[in-house]
Amino acid sequence: MEIRQITDPAFRKYGRVVQGIDFSGLTEALRTKTPLGEDVAYEPSVAGLEELPVFGELQTKAYGELPIQIGYCNGKNRLLNALEYHRSSEINVAGTDAILMLGCQQDITDEFTYDTSLVEAFLVPAGTAVELYATTLHYAPCGVDGAGFRVAVVLPKDTNLPLEEGHKDLEDGLLAARNKWLIGHPEGGLPEGSHIGLVGENLSV
Repeated sequence: MEIRQITDPAFRKYGRVVQGIDFSGLTEALRTKTPLGEDVAYEPSVAGLEELPVFGELQTKAYGELPIQIGYCNGKNRLLNALEYHRSSEINVAGTDAILMLGCQQDITDEFTYDTSLVEAFLVPAGTAVELYATTLHYAPCGVDGAGFRVAVVLPKDTNLPLEEGHKDLEDGLLAARNKWLIGHPEGGLPEGSHIGLVGENLSV
């Protein structure tokens, strides 16, 4: 599929490049202090990342003093597999070049399905941070040319932690974790009970 730059006007409906914050310490910590394996690994909150000076700056400037968390999503991946969204923006900080496959929540049908042909892919260069708006569908990043990726994930505190009760009806049934609504692909390998609603090809880069 075509991979666009985040400077492309097509990216503007999904998010923006975060300016005015120094992410060099965070990207260095990603490269030197977080693991990179063959599979995708996600940790929502990592003390070593949250102890960095950028934590306070992100909490104050990017999230308006709301409590936040910084974790990482690292590994090797080339497939879409699923799409998720939150009730809040997510900031991704690329420790390596990474590709994001994105869509719009507004294109989810009344039956909570989504056509994967609508997905667009964008390259986030190493050292760059992007804010993905709350209505932006996204999932695990992909590496470039088969390489692994390291991406810091900034979200409101407790996002993606386990749910405390069952969720079954309508959109509520898409909840897979706190503040995480998830739509999976039949070939995505999601856990039993996940909502499978992606229609079309399980896209790859």
